[in-house]
Parts: sequence; C-alpha cells; structure tokens
Amino acid sequence: MVAKSTQATINELIAGSVGGAAQVIVGQPLDTIKTRAQVAPSPMDILRQTLRNEGFFALYKGMASPLLGIAGVNSLLFASYGALRETALAGAMAGAANAVLGESRFVLSPLSFQKVEMFKVRMQGQYGGADDKRLRAVVSEMWRSYGFRRGVMRGYWVTLAREIPAYAGFYTAFEFSKRQFKKAYGEGEEVPVWGVLGCGATGGIAYWLSSYPLDVVKSRVQLRPTPPSGPPLAYISAELRAIGLFRGLSPSLIRSVPSAASTFAAFEVTREYLEKATGV
Repeated sequence: MVAKSTQATINELIAGSVGGAAQVIVGQPLDTIKTRAQVAPSPMDILRQTLRNEGFFALYKGMASPLLGIAGVNSLLFASYGALRETALAGAMAGAANAVLGESRFVLSPLSFQKVEMFKVRMQGQYGGADDKRLRAVVSEMWRSYGFRRGVMRGYWVTLAREIPAYAGFYTAFEFSKRQFKKAYGEGEEVPVWGVLGCGATGGIAYWLSSYPLDVVKSRVQLRPTPPSGPPLAYISAELRAIGLFRGLSPSLIRSVPSAASTFAAFEVTREYLEKATGV
C-alpha cells in the first residue's frame, strides 16, 4: 500500500506533467514570436513574416525539445511547490529547484530544463532557410563545437537567475487569485475551471513581469554564434546595459494568459481526478 504522502507526491508529479504538456502546446506559437522579437524589432512584423515565409507550423518550431522534456521539468516544479507551500518563498524555491535539481544526478538527462530551453531557442532562431537544421543536428553541432559547458549548457546561470523571481511571481499571483475566488465561493467549495484559468493567467503575467529582462539576456546569450566570454555576472550585466530590456514583452504577456491558464487548469483538473481515484 502506497503511503498517503507518497501518493500525493505521485499525483503532483503526474498532474504537473499534464500541465506542462498543455503549456507547451498552447503557448509555443507566441513563444516563437517572443524569442525572435528579442533579437529583432516589431513582433507583429515577425508574425507576418513567419506566416508568409514559413507557414503556420513554423510557429511550433522547436516544440519537440520542450514537449519531450516538460514532463520531468513541471513534475519537479509542482512537486517542489506542493512540498514547500509558502507562496512567494515556495515559488522562488520551486524555480531554483527547477533549474538546479534539473542538473543534478537525480534528473541528469539531455531533457532537463536548461537543455530544453537551449535547444528550443536555437530552433526558434532559424527562419526557414535551406540550411535550417533539425533538432538532432543542432544538439550535435553545439556539443561538437563548444562541448557541454559552453555549448549545451550555455546560458545556465542566467536561466537560474530568471527562474527564481519568475516562479516567485508566478505562484504568488496564482495563489492570491485562487484565495480570492475561494472567499467568493466559500472555503469548502471548489474553484470552477474558468476561475482556475483566470488564476493561471494572472500567474503567467506575473511570471513575465518579474523576470522578463533576464529572459531577454538568456535568449540573446543562447542565440549567439559563439559563447559569451568572462564570468556569468559580467556578461549578464553587459547584456543588460546593451539591450532594450522589454523588447518582445507584448507577445510574452499575450502568451502568458492562455499558456499559464491551461497549465494550471490541466494541473488542477488532473490532480483532482487523481485524488478522487486514489483517495489521497
């Protein structure tokens, strides 16, 4: 017989995986526009050019990497958050766990979070030319040319720096919104699915407002033809001084509403189903 605490963790892991898959499927098109807008002007012009030159499915470019890796990533995120449960602190710790533990021996794989982000961004930075590479070729090239630390793991420290405030904002806004719904509906009542969608959307907006400048730096570092030089703090500071920090924010905020809403709705619905099925 599985202990209640163990079963609850398993439920969180499974629900997190489902929520993560929903996040990628719903949010990927605007994520592609966001990444391209961070290194070029005018998100709407990028959208038009992408659709005209590459077709609709180009908006899902790079989806294979996060879709394959998101199960482990979001399972870790939601399980960490469920264990900590102190809102802002829990969100920050979940973000740190996402970036740090994803690289530990417990979750060591090519699909851990940093590598997922690295290869997704590299795929999104291809514009439908004859020399565009498949995911396997991108991975092979980065490993062969720059190795593990400067190639596959490029941008790790700025990713870690982004995740901590991002998830502090994400979970704080979600939990605050959810508590307001519970006050309106009564503590003993379930928040309706549309309410969970609204709470998730609020969390998604807070995620990007908390962390967007660092996300711009991350994308630029990962899209560079060569690795940055110097210690992480130095090149992160240099990028922050050199760029427009909120370039591409509009598609991120627009994306955050359906993406985060679907993440939390899928997570909550799946967890409630598992709780009823397992009695935990």
